[in-house]
Amino acid sequence: MKQLIISLKMLALMTVLLGIIYPLVITGIAQLAFSSMANGSLVSVNGTIKGSKLIGQKMDNPSYFNPRPSVTGYNTLPSGASNLGLTNKKLYDLVQTRKADILKNDSLANNTSIPADLLFASASGLDPHISPEAAKIQIGRIATARGFSDKQKQQLSALVDKYTESPQFGILGCKRVNVFLLNLELDGMK
Repeated sequence: MKQLIISLKMLALMTVLLGIIYPLVITGIAQLAFSSMANGSLVSVNGTIKGSKLIGQKMDNPSYFNPRPSVTGYNTLPSGASNLGLTNKKLYDLVQTRKADILKNDSLANNTSIPADLLFASASGLDPHISPEAAKIQIGRIATARGFSDKQKQQLSALVDKYTESPQFGILGCKRVNVFLLNLELDGMK
């Protein structure tokens, strides 16, 4: 009986310490030191929250940059990959369909090399980034949809360059473009 009482006291102590006090302290530190990141890295325009710069958003409008495909339709609750292997016929068919759609929608020649990040979904299905090559391949479609001149088309290319991020810490990953932020800036173009 003595051991049971000691065990229950220890359970209560650890529950209060690790289940209440520790999370409150860490949350407080995060709110003080990294308020924006602790609250989801939300982006607002004119006081209206447009989304998080950490989560990809579906974009079917031809006048915007498209993000990576998502198996979950960019839904955050069942986020994840399809887990289809590279030799799976269903994945092959899905990639071929995506490639055909990109070639058609972006008015590209059939022999155009499509960046893999436009053909394959990310592991989370929520990745907001694409490669600079994947962004630049979409410039023609966006310029046509928005009725941009050649000069404005060059500005689109410069905009992609402006939003191109270097690998994290200079070595992790590769260059990438945040499509959400790029599309917000695109709306500001005259």
